[in-house]
Amino acid sequence: MKYYIKTYGCQMNHSDSERIASVLEAAEYEKVLLEDKADLIVINMCSVRKSAVDRVAGNFKRYKKYKKKNQNLKIVLTGCVLESDRERFEKLFDLVVDIKDMNSWLHSSHRSGAVEPKYKSFANRFHSPTGLWSQQSYFKIKPNYKSKFSAYVPIMTGCNNFCSYCVVPYTRGREYSRPVEEILDEIAKLVKKGYKEIILLGQNVNSYQLNCESKIINQKLLATDNLAIGQFDNKTIDFPNLLKLINNIPGDFWIRFLTSHPKDMTEKLIKTVAECEKVTPYIHLAFQSGDNEILKKMNRKYTAEHFLDLVKIIRKYIPNVAITTDVIVGFPTETEEQFQKTAGVMKKAKFDMVYINKYSPRVGTVSAKLEDNVSWKEKKKRENILTGILKRTALENNQKYIGKIQEILIDKIDGNFIYGKTKSFKSVRIELKIKNISDSASGQELKIKEGKFLKIKITQASAWGLKGKIK
Repeated sequence: MKYYIKTYGCQMNHSDSERIASVLEAAEYEKVLLEDKADLIVINMCSVRKSAVDRVAGNFKRYKKYKKKNQNLKIVLTGCVLESDRERFEKLFDLVVDIKDMNSWLHSSHRSGAVEPKYKSFANRFHSPTGLWSQQSYFKIKPNYKSKFSAYVPIMTGCNNFCSYCVVPYTRGREYSRPVEEILDEIAKLVKKGYKEIILLGQNVNSYQLNCESKIINQKLLATDNLAIGQFDNKTIDFPNLLKLINNIPGDFWIRFLTSHPKDMTEKLIKTVAECEKVTPYIHLAFQSGDNEILKKMNRKYTAEHFLDLVKIIRKYIPNVAITTDVIVGFPTETEEQFQKTAGVMKKAKFDMVYINKYSPRVGTVSAKLEDNVSWKEKKKRENILTGILKRTALENNQKYIGKIQEILIDKIDGNFIYGKTKSFKSVRIELKIKNISDSASGQELKIKEGKFLKIKITQASAWGLKGKIK
């Protein structure tokens, strides 16, 4: 039996797909690169944006053609699925199952030797009101990592924030922090295998918090550099403490984390990022709107002034930091004046990258009850204005790298070019004229290949990336 996984959405969705692939391969399914060659297609989708939902539905005609050619083909939809989307997709696909119940479904179906067809009661009998037990078992699945040098490591899932436009609390459930021992064990094993980039994931990663009675973990924390005994109460491990523990794992690797909420971005966390040499100077901090009235309607629990103060504190402790963010344009009732406040925040914050989203209502969320009174044309216009601001600030930030020596992690070698990322998550392209060079310090041959660190000198900058040459 052969399988194919199609993933939509954020890094957490891609991490989920790695775990799904692991279970399928343990059940002796074979991965194929073309979906029309599969006996099982798993669609891991995201309901956060309506456009993603529409793309999944739009592909159904293609899947129907596959089913005519292969009568044994089963198509399963999972991921962040809203109840309103579920009703729509249950008419199209063989089975729709919550990602938090995916582990139970996979183990059950494969014990019986087949992927079961669409029965609503089948999915329901694995339903957990809290999702807690299935979250625990989900995290214990060993992922089939897509990369051999960069790994997603989820440390928590779910969200308690209930932003008025967001579906995550309804699709992922409430926040659940993964046990520290599991996180450290997974990362230590990855580092021993030569992984160079560890990306910690969570819908709200900096709200990680775990009550921990483990004497082993407590002793490790108390022995950690820069962590005084008085800072730890022997009961609770928060995200800064977790970062320090991971930073103390022996090895040459980088630590990144996604994604952060401003209400949980504390000075303690910012100082920890600055102090831990393996934690990269890159912070993604979504501000969504620069108008306080709109932020209140979004239920974001902070003000534009607070956000800008955070940016100042971050730059104070981490001068070489790259800050990226998310913005929503055209939220219900957003006036031109309110939009201009968002533009003002962007000009002051000088972001390195901004992911701009045009608001679209999602059934089941609080904001869906508001009138979507900003036209699509106006949303597009506002998006273009913010993109113009971003181009200027991103270029200004990137030009500061010119002439500087940077260490990059090589992502890809394609023809005569090397592609990689700096520690601050800047994309870099280097022209490669020879396959090997000599290490000027030792005289030893230095092999250039994917998943290795390389020192380069930045020679050019654009708004969207850098160019360099081998040092």
